[in-house]
Parts: sequence; structure tokens; C-alpha cells
Amino acid sequence: MTRALFIVDVQNDFTEGGALAVAGGDAVAEGITRFLAARAADYALVVASRDWHDAEGDNGGHFSGAPDFVDTWPVHCVAATPGADYDPGLDTAAITHHVTKGQGRPAYSLFEGSTDAGESVAELLAARGVIEVDVAGIATDHCVRASALDAVAHGLHVRILTDLVAGVAPESSDAALAELAHAGAELVESGV
Repeated sequence: MTRALFIVDVQNDFTEGGALAVAGGDAVAEGITRFLAARAADYALVVASRDWHDAEGDNGGHFSGAPDFVDTWPVHCVAATPGADYDPGLDTAAITHHVTKGQGRPAYSLFEGSTDAGESVAELLAARGVIEVDVAGIATDHCVRASALDAVAHGLHVRILTDLVAGVAPESSDAALAELAHAGAELVESGV
């Protein structure tokens, strides 16, 4: 198998009731769980990312008391807090690698993170000969977009599972999907 699944930031602070809740976040978590139950064996790797911000400081200007919701944000996904935990609707049993990102700095792409063992996502993929990546998660218009664009930039064939993503706003999510398609990503439904 040469395909990996990326599960981007399906965390409590990004789902309903969280600090930066995205409408449909819980449904994405539950949909990914159903998808994994049916299709996890199709993947050489299942990589899940989480924002894992420092409790102290503004994380390189990422946190702001007066956020613009473009480059600055309210406090969210602080390491080892309930907000940074995976959404309870996401069954993590099939995840092979957990990646944290954003410790002390802004980080949108899963490629900016690393495993607890210090491995980068690029190293994980290269070690297993992965050439194709399916992407699901939150938010379509921010971290899903950045992760998928980085995957394309790494020369991977990328598919966005459009029924397993949720974005901050319809307009920016549609624009992100259009940008991803233009960059060469394929937009498909998961089939579950």
C-alpha cells in the first residue's frame, strides 16, 4: 500500500462547543470514525494532527485578545487541555501516528508537526513509500487547506474527502476547495 490518510485537527476546540467551533465538526468526527471502520486497512499510515499550543505566551503571535480570525485567533488547543483532545466522536484506534503542531508558533499544516518520537510527516511518508494521500478533518479553509497544499508540494497525489471536512465559513471553504483542485488535488466523497 502506498496511500496514507491524514486526519487534520479533529479536536474539541474546533468542534461544537469549542473555543473555535466549526459547524459540522462533530459530524466530521463521527464520519471519519465510520470511514475508518470500513476502510482503515486501505492505508499504510493513518496520521492524525492536533494543534498543541503552549499555555504561556501568544505562540508567536498566533493568539490574540483581539483576533482577526485570519492570522490571529483566540486561545485554543492548549497542550494537554480538554480543548486539545480529539473530539470524542473520533475513534482513534486505527490512527498509526499522532502529530502535534504549533508549539510556541503558528502552524496550520500537518507537515509542520512531528510525532512524539520527533519524526516529521515527510519522513513518515518517505519511509513507507507513500505516494497518495487522502485528507479529512477541520478546518477546510485553514489547516485542511494548508496540509493538502503541502502534500501536493511534496509531490503526492492528494484526494480531499469532501464529505469528511468542515470549514469556518462556506465561502472560504469553497474557495479553499477550488484552490486545492486548481493545485491538482482531487475532490471526492468518501463513499461511506
